[in-house]
Amino acid sequence: MTKAIEVRNPRTGKYDYVIIPPPPKLLAQQCNRARRAQVRWQKLGVEGRIAALQEWKQAVLSERDKLKEALVNDTGRLSISILEIDSFVSSIDRWCGLAPDLLQDVAKNTSIPFIALQQTSTPYPLVGVISPWNFPLLLSTIDTIPALIAGCAVVVKPSEIAPRFIAPLIATINSVPSLRDVLSFIEGAGETGAALIENVDLICFTGSVATGRKVAEAAAKRFIPAFLELGGKDPAIVLESANLDLATSAILWGSVVNTGQSCLSIERIYVAESIFEKFYHQLVTKAHSLQLAYPSLESGEIGPIIAERQAAIINEHIADAVEKGAVIHCGGKVEEIGGGWWCRPTVLTEVNHSMKVMQEETFGPIMPVMPFTNVEAAINLANDSIYGLSAAVFAETETAALAVAQYLDAGAISINDAALTAIMHEGEKNAFKFSGLGGSRMGAAALKRFLRKKAFLMKTNSQKDPWWFDHG
Repeated sequence: MTKAIEVRNPRTGKYDYVIIPPPPKLLAQQCNRARRAQVRWQKLGVEGRIAALQEWKQAVLSERDKLKEALVNDTGRLSISILEIDSFVSSIDRWCGLAPDLLQDVAKNTSIPFIALQQTSTPYPLVGVISPWNFPLLLSTIDTIPALIAGCAVVVKPSEIAPRFIAPLIATINSVPSLRDVLSFIEGAGETGAALIENVDLICFTGSVATGRKVAEAAAKRFIPAFLELGGKDPAIVLESANLDLATSAILWGSVVNTGQSCLSIERIYVAESIFEKFYHQLVTKAHSLQLAYPSLESGEIGPIIAERQAAIINEHIADAVEKGAVIHCGGKVEEIGGGWWCRPTVLTEVNHSMKVMQEETFGPIMPVMPFTNVEAAINLANDSIYGLSAAVFAETETAALAVAQYLDAGAISINDAALTAIMHEGEKNAFKFSGLGGSRMGAAALKRFLRKKAFLMKTNSQKDPWWFDHG
């Protein structure tokens, strides 16, 4: 018998929900059914799959309130939950619009006049998706939708920390006959994720570097592709010429949106020495204006820490920084309020790279600010990390910012803004260093990851090829 998993409510601290992972044998059977159904799904063609996804979208919209309520209970925040649903719905439309052109076969000329080339693609039969708790709906579907459009069947294992949204979402999937056999959401923790990898043809994982390494190793043993989106420690560089009002507003949002619980959060801030004091004073003033979303969801902008273990990490990073000389200007600790864990926006100065808060992923609303003496030093500091997911550069002109951005080891760099990849999905990017592995999950490449290329090489005349054996 599979052991039930109790789920904590991040606002109250109470364990008020239970999930039951499928036994390994049942999961294997479910995957086999999905793989068989994928043949019919692929034969629907792109227009048939688009029609099914549009039908699913309408089902989601009709159950929007139930889905929102579940996400609020999963995460303890309201506005981001609404944004998740809106982004999810928009992504269905976006991929439905792009897919017909992206999935067309292409005829090409070749270097040999009598050999024609027809380029086509075929989907991986079954894709597995393992997603995290910080954006439960959005990150469980960001890979799922393009995989479905490409013609794959998909089995998704969301985080056991935020699983309440699964039930209302499954209800919407089950209302679409052509979709329900090729799309499944399963409950479970790490063991279920590991079992999923053993039964799929491609795995997408979003989460920590430590777990991502295990996923990559398990996939390599099975010789299947692994697309990993892992941790970040995103730097922001503020040059002397930057608009400080703009920079402080953008960096504050990029650092503390979703209470900093995002892999693309700004977690390190490097400011030109000449404007350092003015910058951090402005940042502190603006940080003070943000309130906790307590006692009600509408009370403020800062929601609770979703994962209890993350609260301990945030406190550990702050304590380590203070012990090594950091100065706290606002916020400063994770505190228990009403059973939940909460952290006000925290600005630190007198920080350096010996501190965990400048080296390890904090995943909280913490803003360590450090001065630099010249641009080369700023670039070296920004690149002094095992991570390379995203970054930001602020300067008077785009040209000046781009001159710095080109030297940063990161896949997506916002210019005079922060965390733009949370808003814009067109720009293709790769994760650098330990921030990930595999093709871009943004732009057209995100869909093409789920296709294997085929080439049909066709002889177009009845003459002997010049390289054939001469039989006289």
